[in-house]
Amino acid sequence: MEMTISVSKSGLKFSRIVQGMMRLNQWNFTKTELEEFVQKCINLGVTTFDHADIYGNHTCEAIFGNILKDNPSLRNKIQIVTKCGIMLKNEKFPRRVAHYNTRKEHILESVDQSLKNFNTNYIDLLLIHRPDPFMNPEEIAEAFYQLSKAGKVLYFGVSNFTIQQFKTLQSKMNLNLVTNQIEISPYNLEHFQNDNIYFLMEKNINPMAWSPLAGGKLFNINDDKGKRITNALKEVAKDFNTESLDTIVYAWLLNHPVGIIPISGSGKIQRLKNAVDALEIKMDPEQWYIIYEAALGQRVP
Repeated sequence: MEMTISVSKSGLKFSRIVQGMMRLNQWNFTKTELEEFVQKCINLGVTTFDHADIYGNHTCEAIFGNILKDNPSLRNKIQIVTKCGIMLKNEKFPRRVAHYNTRKEHILESVDQSLKNFNTNYIDLLLIHRPDPFMNPEEIAEAFYQLSKAGKVLYFGVSNFTIQQFKTLQSKMNLNLVTNQIEISPYNLEHFQNDNIYFLMEKNINPMAWSPLAGGKLFNINDDKGKRITNALKEVAKDFNTESLDTIVYAWLLNHPVGIIPISGSGKIQRLKNAVDALEIKMDPEQWYIIYEAALGQRVP
């Protein structure tokens, strides 16, 4: 399997595995350690890094940007994904209520702040983080157009959108949405069951998969579902002479015909290597369905 992918045949090149940075502020890396971590990712062929403006209570982008400030040549070796649209409510942001904001002015301001945080002049991919019941798709489309025209953002997409939400936004745009970042794992089959996967396949759109290991539920077994899936993973792992169950999970995702792009969220380089190792695994339908059936909890008719 190739180490890179042309996302949705758009021309946007991503590494086949993406490194998620949501918990970067919790890894307690020194600046030097973060530089070394990023370089190790690149050495493994993982060049795409997934962020959001709110990660780490609005700190992770700037932490990552500090290494780009001192190593500007690094920017040309990587791709940056970030998201906007969520308005947190906490001590730092004492709003009356947490909410979404996908108005044009906010999107433009958020991107300018992200560019400043990252110490860069462009973002490879910008996503609307969550569906906004109060969204005006024409405003989002206009914001995206302005950002594209200014060269501040190269490509655009969404995250956690349903089929209809995706179609509604796309209908107002003169640019193509290139991905929908959604939760996909053997533990979470939601997007197989709501037909989102089939819609994305119809449109030749590669979904990005967040929480591919289900937040650790597959390896910290607390319920019957987790036990079933873990046993199935162990069975399939024997076929490939590996004891790395996370490698099998990533292989299960990577082998699906829709072209899922998984996001690894660990700060441990060995966990990322386990994900990369999955690129070498060719899973046949029977092996894939052993895991799928365990996730369903019933036989496939």
